[in-house]
Amino acid sequence: MQLSSTQTIPEISGVPRHLAIIMDGNGRWATRRLLPRTAGHMKGVQTVRRVVEQCGQAGVKYLTLFAFSSENWRRPEDEVSLLMRLFVQALEKEVHKLEKKGVRLRVVGDLSRFDPHLRELIQQAEAKTAHNDSLHLTIAANYGGRWDILQATQQLLLARPELAQDPTALNETHFSPYLSMAFAPEPDLFIRTGGEQRLSNFLMWQLAYTELYFTEIYWPDFNSDHLKAAFEWYGQRERRFGRTSAQL
Repeated sequence: MQLSSTQTIPEISGVPRHLAIIMDGNGRWATRRLLPRTAGHMKGVQTVRRVVEQCGQAGVKYLTLFAFSSENWRRPEDEVSLLMRLFVQALEKEVHKLEKKGVRLRVVGDLSRFDPHLRELIQQAEAKTAHNDSLHLTIAANYGGRWDILQATQQLLLARPELAQDPTALNETHFSPYLSMAFAPEPDLFIRTGGEQRLSNFLMWQLAYTELYFTEIYWPDFNSDHLKAAFEWYGQRERRFGRTSAQL
């Protein structure tokens, strides 16, 4: 289990050990080009490939991508349908490449709403790459930060019902292992493309001490120079974790 940044001071380096990204702006990228929004999502898949490769080269150990939120079901039906097809296609075409490159793939979120074929592909992909350790790639799909906290609470109380009788005994050590990202350290750097400056229910527990970087660049246009700029910004941040500058 990874320790919480509110309990211990994590290891700090010039390159984020764990990078979390909200890949925003696909639809607006397409609209500005008089294309259907779905074209932006298809273009965005190419950016995912580039960023995964660049993160591996830069020494990032954990990369978490917000692909589909629990609120995204509210989008137009044809857009949701395309996103599901793209997910299936990516699992069918990309997993072999990830396995060869030493990338371990995980998918976190409430997968019960996905159709059986997609759930089976996810299970197969996770099993095929389970031995890899060069880069841990996590896709958050039908994920919400509030859902994550609620499901962790439910699992904890099912496993430790005695805590319901003595709530004061509950602490982060009990709770954290039941979060969907318990296998990874908390993100060092969060990037959101597309100009919006909010977390949108992504990793609400885990981002407590994460450096937040927002860019106007739409996800399909996000390239190695933009990623480098985000890393350079991160490298200049003073990460105090409650301490003063003089203590660093």
